[in-house]
Amino acid sequence: MLDRKKIVWFILLRLMVATVFLASLFFFDLHSHEGGDGLLTLTVLTRLVAATYGFSLVSLLALKFTRKEGRAITYAQIVWDLFLVTTVILITGGVNSPYAFLYFLSIVSASVLLARSEAYYTASLCIILYGAILDFQYYGRLVPLGISPLPALQYGAGYVFYLIFLYAIAFFLTAYLAGSLAERARVSESALQEKVIDFQELERLNTSIVSTIDSGLVTVNTEGRIRVFNRWAEQLTGLSQAEAYDRLLVEVIPGFARFGRQFFGLANGEFSYEAADGQELLISFKSVPLTGSDGEPAGALLDLNDLTQIRRMAGELERADRLAAVGELSARMAHEIRNPLAAISGSVQLAALRGWVDEKDKRLFSIIVRETDRLDTLLRDFLLYARPAQPAKVPVRLKWLIADLCALLNKDPRFAKVSMENRVPESLVVVFDKDQCSQIFWNLMVNGAEAIAGEGSIEVSADLVREGAQPAVVLIRVSDNGAGMSPADVKRAFEPFFTTKRGGTGLGLATVYRIVDAHGGRVTIDSAQDEGTTVTISLPA
Repeated sequence: MLDRKKIVWFILLRLMVATVFLASLFFFDLHSHEGGDGLLTLTVLTRLVAATYGFSLVSLLALKFTRKEGRAITYAQIVWDLFLVTTVILITGGVNSPYAFLYFLSIVSASVLLARSEAYYTASLCIILYGAILDFQYYGRLVPLGISPLPALQYGAGYVFYLIFLYAIAFFLTAYLAGSLAERARVSESALQEKVIDFQELERLNTSIVSTIDSGLVTVNTEGRIRVFNRWAEQLTGLSQAEAYDRLLVEVIPGFARFGRQFFGLANGEFSYEAADGQELLISFKSVPLTGSDGEPAGALLDLNDLTQIRRMAGELERADRLAAVGELSARMAHEIRNPLAAISGSVQLAALRGWVDEKDKRLFSIIVRETDRLDTLLRDFLLYARPAQPAKVPVRLKWLIADLCALLNKDPRFAKVSMENRVPESLVVVFDKDQCSQIFWNLMVNGAEAIAGEGSIEVSADLVREGAQPAVVLIRVSDNGAGMSPADVKRAFEPFFTTKRGGTGLGLATVYRIVDAHGGRVTIDSAQDEGTTVTISLPA
């Protein structure tokens, strides 16, 4: 297929050559010729150059408005050049013309624009045209055109035929060399174009893979300066590729500092990282060394992954398994304990009714009954935790339920100096077992009140959250400004019988966890010593 750009450049090059040729006539031929012949020659050549401008303009317009390949236009350029050179040679003296070399440009043009075979055809035409000029001039056939045969006769027939033979050899050698070079250039250009296309496709594929993988991909040079920084890494650090480029890796991700230069080899590890939104993340990495074409070290490739969610889920699964095992075992024990406990309580109450029992014994019996009732309540709570009832899910307007609980808890002495704020949206509805829902918020609000020394506040808020294509969730937060919890206590908060309160059973939060889990939700605790506690419940909307 012909390259239209080459044809355009060829036409522009011809215009430049014609312009230089015309300028040389003005600066040289006009003064070298005397009389009217010189002026006539200059006039004819000027008109010929003007015709060349016109033909070139028409060719450019034809290329612009023609959708076809343009081979006919290309052939027309070669034919016009042959006509132009032949006319110039005729006007400038035939055998004495210094412009016979312009035929070489026509041959080169044919080899570049077309093919090697067209270059040979053009060379043959050049030999025919140039030989015809010299022969016709020698035999006086060009006298009507004003071309004298005298110069050719003075050179003699032998010189004329020698000149034709010499140019014939030169024309064919030019066609051979120019055709070979042009053919080789076309093959190289085609191969280069294929490689460019392959490289572009490979680059697009590489960019697509790097930008869409769900892990961080970072490359650094031997100085530890960032070169590649994919979209995952941008989201992690809050920096764009342009902002991170050429910065030190340990400056952008400080967690790598403790590994020194280990990541320049085959290495892996984990470190904590504070994200742009302030969240504490656990990041793992694997690294492999990069080498250049000469085998010398060129840097390292690092693959980053966020293990925060995986570790959290693993911890929750381990906790759930542990709680299930402990709960099942303890439930059986509690069931066995309640039977003799009921017998003890009943027997003591009957004994206390006997007339011979004095006041001192009655006081002791009342202590026994009270403690057995407390122990029975503890066992009942534990059985409720260990074997929760199947939830009867119904739509619950959460704001009304919290309002009812606040009205009940206001009469509790533990809430005497505690203000309660219900910030749940009026329209928010959750699908929940109503009794179990009341139980979890009762437990959480009582825990918050008991954690407050003196005056304080408890706030209940909720939001409906939608993130992209993910299902919507309801986030419910119960916050207090009490004493807070240490990180070690937060980790064990949902374990049964773990408590930091005097007289606590350690089953309140454990029961909350089991109930929320049975409803397909999650519970998390965010707390710090002396800074209060926020319990967040996440439920499917």
